[in-house]
Amino acid sequence: MSSPKLITVVGATGAQGGGVTRALLADGTFTVRAVTRDAGSPKARALAELGAEVVTATLDDRDSLRAAFDGAYGAFLVTPYWEHRSPEREIAEVQNLIGAARGAELRHVLWSTLEDTRAAIPAGDERMPLLDGGYRVPHFDVKGGTADALFAESGLPVTYLLMSFYWENLLGDLAPQRDPDGKLALHLAIGDAAIAGVALDDLGAIAARALRRPAETIGATIPVATEHLTGEQIAVAFARTLGELVVYRPPTHDQLRGLGFPGADELGNMFQYYAEFSEHALGLRGTGAARAMQPRWRNLTEFLTGHRSDVARVTA
Repeated sequence: MSSPKLITVVGATGAQGGGVTRALLADGTFTVRAVTRDAGSPKARALAELGAEVVTATLDDRDSLRAAFDGAYGAFLVTPYWEHRSPEREIAEVQNLIGAARGAELRHVLWSTLEDTRAAIPAGDERMPLLDGGYRVPHFDVKGGTADALFAESGLPVTYLLMSFYWENLLGDLAPQRDPDGKLALHLAIGDAAIAGVALDDLGAIAARALRRPAETIGATIPVATEHLTGEQIAVAFARTLGELVVYRPPTHDQLRGLGFPGADELGNMFQYYAEFSEHALGLRGTGAARAMQPRWRNLTEFLTGHRSDVARVTA
């Protein structure tokens, strides 16, 4: 009897990588090598207790990545753009990932990507500022505008996982807050538009299914989205979970950009893209493929109910 195929998961202690690692370990079809910068961290130790082999590697060290890929059948690849917010560094990270994957002769690569928003936003459109020398939403545009092409040119057997907003974002800074009038209010800057979303556990299940079906998924782009919801609908899901009215009060994108924290301008642009170019964003993210690959997907109300204690904590 042959041994299970080994999958290396980059960023295994992060949001996406963690979801993929847990799903692969629960699935049992593959063994998992979890890549992290700190193998002694609590998150890394938790993955080891679940059965992952935990190794240390960094995206700026191609040799460490090559060692992490050694002997693997495939890999899940993601870049941590928000740790440095540098398009140039992200491109270098992608080049290192590709070089190491080619050196290891991986037979299936899952690449976590996004679209180039400049395909939808005219060059002369003045509704949002240009950032970092010509990007609209750098962490989208670098992946869709540069990295995808690098993967396509690499000759690697790639499945492109087109990511969506993940519902776990609503358990942190984007959770409803108690406004001065005493009401719980959701301040999500998508106006009247809908946003495509997915739970990380469902992302992980989709990734596992993609790896099990290489003949169908290599070369394909899979939209990782299970629902399209408006801000009002998201507020209703919170209200059902909390048993309390939650109102929807979207800020303007200029207000978001003006908050001044690192990356506020990019988040303002991202939410403006979601709101004002929703036909393009949602058109790329039909829910049929993800639901077919994860029939037990959870809607937002089910997700929030499963995280009721977290919801209560962040909205207290």
